[in-house]
Amino acid sequence: MFDLLIKYIKEGRIKLDKSRFKVPATYHDPCNYGRKAENIFGHAYYDEPRWILDQCLENWVDLYPTKENQLCCGGGGGTLTTGYNAERILYGKKKMGQIRATGAEMIVVPCHSCHGQLNSIKKEYGMENLTVKYLWELVADCLIL
Repeated sequence: MFDLLIKYIKEGRIKLDKSRFKVPATYHDPCNYGRKAENIFGHAYYDEPRWILDQCLENWVDLYPTKENQLCCGGGGGTLTTGYNAERILYGKKKMGQIRATGAEMIVVPCHSCHGQLNSIKKEYGMENLTVKYLWELVADCLIL
């Protein structure tokens, strides 16, 4: 996904309007695209999504800690469907604190599990107004047609 989006953006096949979103945003590194990909495939996807974000947004900041040191959102490993909702919500507490510390009103994620987890727990932590957006969705929303 990352490589194809970057290729199309660099080739000019996708043109983006960086002014579409004025809200402060941040990015979550999913375990699967980061640490797990590094262990299995020898390459983690940390820089690629950030390059894409730079093409889409004027106002985004990294979470702290970042990249391979980022915390799991609590939704990985299929926890969304295990029935252990109280535990899953608790595991997401630190991630929501990271997001809150940035002042972001939108978090961008490339992972379906992370998207579902963050959307399902934001109300639990008083962050109902947080927009959770897929990376590809952000690109689509910024398209110049």
